[in-house]
Amino acid sequence: MKKLHVIIAVISLSLNACAQQTETEVKATTPVNLNYTTELVVPNLNTPWGMAFLPDGGILITEKAGELILFKNGTKTNIDGLPDIYVRGQGGLLDIEIHPDYKNNGWIYITYASAEGEGDGGNTALMRAKISNNTLVEKQVLYKAGPNTKKGQHFGSRITFDNDGYLYFSIGERGNRDENPQDITRDCGKIYRLNDDGTIPADNPFVNTPNAKTAIFSYGHRNPQGMAKHPETGAIWVNEHGPKGGDEINIIAKGKNYGWPIISYGVNYSGTAFTEITEKEGMEQPLFYWVPSIAPSGMAFVTSGKYPEWKNNILVGSLKFQYLERLVLENNKVVKREELFKNIGRVRNVVQAPDGYIYVAVEGKGIFKIIPKK
Repeated sequence: MKKLHVIIAVISLSLNACAQQTETEVKATTPVNLNYTTELVVPNLNTPWGMAFLPDGGILITEKAGELILFKNGTKTNIDGLPDIYVRGQGGLLDIEIHPDYKNNGWIYITYASAEGEGDGGNTALMRAKISNNTLVEKQVLYKAGPNTKKGQHFGSRITFDNDGYLYFSIGERGNRDENPQDITRDCGKIYRLNDDGTIPADNPFVNTPNAKTAIFSYGHRNPQGMAKHPETGAIWVNEHGPKGGDEINIIAKGKNYGWPIISYGVNYSGTAFTEITEKEGMEQPLFYWVPSIAPSGMAFVTSGKYPEWKNNILVGSLKFQYLERLVLENNKVVKREELFKNIGRVRNVVQAPDGYIYVAVEGKGIFKIIPKK
């Protein structure tokens, strides 16, 4: 029976090769003539996880260890009033985003690991607040995943708004792949959707499902650490870590199951298999997956005229290989990959700012600005 499963898996992979590509099918190359360079604009950061660009030119930066920094006019200012941050393993102060109407309402949103709630340890929370006199005020916890656990992996987490003003955020499966991601009555391993005030949208997919976590929008995820809104369709795209291989890019759709850990193109870190199938009815296939893993973090669509060769491409950070990856798309299919700024360091995030420039957050260094060469 095991041999039969392996044969079926190989056949399935072949049949789906036109729809999903792996790293081995679309090899990454290094561009011969890169028309862009980098400038370190915010130095001396340890683990800059999130970046939010303010209308006045300031940048809000989260440091995973538990600092919120405002960088403006070359000066760093610490913002006080953060909630208690549970710093353990991959957990800490995570993403930050501003409200689409920030100019009028001043709301900022952060995800962070929190020890509040049931059980020892921590889990991912979402808060909104405003800033007054360099202090967070009007703080409101909008969501807290539970139960807590002392495991140090897979907190997620990214935040994005869609064109209708709904807020999406991700939480990883917290190292409990056998219980959390496939169970909609449990938190973790999910993409969530809320109204901007934290209430549950009436058309969320599981609002009428008994005992379901009604904030869930999609499930079957491992550890999504990149999230971006498609500039034309408005759809929410995510990248997520696989284990050893099987990192994925997925287009998030209402109520869909993205398969973890029932289907995967990865294996255990030891090299042993945990599943023998890569597809199953009722589970979504990734748009793209990497074998071997690049450890993706941060993701941005390029729409700026400052980078004409990259227009409508995706940029994804690689923690493992320490470069910025460019993915060229045609009809939602990756047709080309490039390794940009090799050995820049562990890329934690990439954002296209309102000024049209792309900013890259690198662990142990800081935030770089990508600048066209003259």
